[in-house]
Amino acid sequence: MTSAVRLIRSSTLTDTVEYAYAATAPAGSRWIFLAGSCPLDDEGGVVGRGDVAAQAHQVMRNLQVALADAGAELRDVVSTRVLVASAERSDLVTAWRVVRDAFGEHDPPSTLLGVTVLGYPDQLVEVEAIAAVL
Repeated sequence: MTSAVRLIRSSTLTDTVEYAYAATAPAGSRWIFLAGSCPLDDEGGVVGRGDVAAQAHQVMRNLQVALADAGAELRDVVSTRVLVASAERSDLVTAWRVVRDAFGEHDPPSTLLGVTVLGYPDQLVEVEAIAAVL
């Protein structure tokens, strides 16, 4: 199945970034707005306490489930926002690597932010996403 998403790269801006600068979806696409994916297990507990990479992996698993429930896949994601509760750039990079690797060849526009705190006790990572399907 063909994705509705078209990633746009700039010929003027640097090509060293690991994401497209913009994305579009055609008129008539069904938009999917996902809640922030959290590092929760099936019982609602935070996994990987103190481990940014473990939480990022759980976040991406949960994001894929939510997308599937909405009839979409990672390749249908138009954009993401990656939130990491840390002031350490290395923690942001760790979370980004997990998220980026999960997307594979599909590199939607994304914003990576260090934040003070997230919603659940001991939560370090959250990923928001918007997707579109035909």
